[in-house]
Amino acid sequence: MVKHLARGLSPAQIESTLSRMPEPVQLSRETIYTSLYAMPRGQLRASLLAMMRRRHKTRKAQLRKNKSNNSAIPDMTLIDSSPVEVQMRLVPGHWEGDLIVGKGNSSQVGTLVERTTLFVALVKLESAKADVAAEAFTRIFNRFESQMRRSMTYDQGTEMRHHKRLTQNTGVDVYFAHPRAPWERGINENTNGLLRQYLPKSTDLSVFSQEQLDDIAWLLNSPPRKSLGWKAPAEMFLPEGAFDFVQYWSS
Repeated sequence: MVKHLARGLSPAQIESTLSRMPEPVQLSRETIYTSLYAMPRGQLRASLLAMMRRRHKTRKAQLRKNKSNNSAIPDMTLIDSSPVEVQMRLVPGHWEGDLIVGKGNSSQVGTLVERTTLFVALVKLESAKADVAAEAFTRIFNRFESQMRRSMTYDQGTEMRHHKRLTQNTGVDVYFAHPRAPWERGINENTNGLLRQYLPKSTDLSVFSQEQLDDIAWLLNSPPRKSLGWKAPAEMFLPEGAFDFVQYWSS
């Protein structure tokens, strides 16, 4: 872990790196954060925290409203039961979903990231009510061709209580991560961190239109990504010829 910190990797990237080794190690980012911030104050702790890209003296537990127990979401299928193509990212069309909240937890935006291509889509939400979320996520998913909307892995937020309706309207199978297991949607968690540059926690997110959210998503979809062999998510996800990388970045 220390070696990877020294090489500039974030806890999320360390988690991903270790899981892809010949002998995979399941070490969540929250475990890494906890081990660092729980260390006694001293030179070692200071030197390790200095390696962090986002440096804070302390770390607060990640909390969010609309969490509840399993009974709040009927007919829930856990991620354990998802097909191997979902778990191994064998084909595109499998998404991770979440919502991020704004100032005072009174506004929210849905976030989606496709697991193979890292393509991001944002969802305008008038509220976090389950019927509103089902309709809004349906609208965004139906923008894409059927083969590019196969499944979604979500946390157990009650905004996804009407997941059956979402599946019926889009064909997207919904799987749920275990409670307090953000690493099971690690790509989405990392993407949410990137989106905070444009959608800060101190902002009223309700002021953003769907068109503005689309523009923000494009800021992540158009640049090249190292994990994609320096191709852009838009190149990998959109139909062939829909996005000309050279032309886009030359203009």
